[in-house]
Amino acid sequence: MNNRYISINHQLYSEEDAKISVSDLSIQRGFGIFDFLKTINNKTIFLEEHFDRFYNSAKEMNLTVGVDRAVLKNSIDQLMKSNNLPNSGLKFILTGGFSEDGYTMSQPNLILTQVPFEIDKTSFDKGMRLVTYPHQRQLPTVKTIDYLQAIRLQSYIKENLSDDVLYHHHGSIRECPRANFFIVKGNKVITPKTDILWGITRSKILGLKLEDITLLEQDFNLSDLVKADEAFISSSTKNALPILAIDGKKIGDGKPGEITRKINEHLYQLIGIA
Repeated sequence: MNNRYISINHQLYSEEDAKISVSDLSIQRGFGIFDFLKTINNKTIFLEEHFDRFYNSAKEMNLTVGVDRAVLKNSIDQLMKSNNLPNSGLKFILTGGFSEDGYTMSQPNLILTQVPFEIDKTSFDKGMRLVTYPHQRQLPTVKTIDYLQAIRLQSYIKENLSDDVLYHHHGSIRECPRANFFIVKGNKVITPKTDILWGITRSKILGLKLEDITLLEQDFNLSDLVKADEAFISSSTKNALPILAIDGKKIGDGKPGEITRKINEHLYQLIGIA
């Protein structure tokens, strides 16, 4: 296997030689942002939308990307050409920079990584199971590198025979650590709107024109989950993935729903998957 390359501040390094100082605030304080997208047949999927979120996250965190979109895209193109991974997951990370006192921001470091990624269509029928947990992310509209709670809860998820956690705040449903959440009630597809990350795939779903189906941004509570006909999550890697059970209770008949399936098929069309 050929060694992969990583881009640091627009310079390519082999994976084994790619390093940043331990004085960086991403290590000292967990301070930084990132964004993630997939590439299919060497095409970056929804790149401009990911750029929008990345630059907005930087602004909200008082970080400076330091280059415009054209320069950033050129660095991404160079990385993709060097790695020759047509189907991949592409991540760009902006750190707080090297800090002498471990607290004060300096010039940010921009890191681009790429790993192989193939869409697994069989995952749809397998679905997922979630367990709920009370938690509200800090700065929910910003895609930070802070996944402390999600990683801490991995044993909790396993103990509850689940695949991931669904956050709620005083009973009001929020999101999963790496995905947005939807329920289906009748002909309505509903996703929370308060204190969540505005996912790119989520926005594409809300923009779909589906006959006899209404798409809504509307908050709902834990008590609404058991009344749902279907539930699913959305993300760049999972598209629309059915949720079969939450807290051990079946959603609908405990099988992938037809509206979720229709939405997933539309997403496949958007990203160019037959």
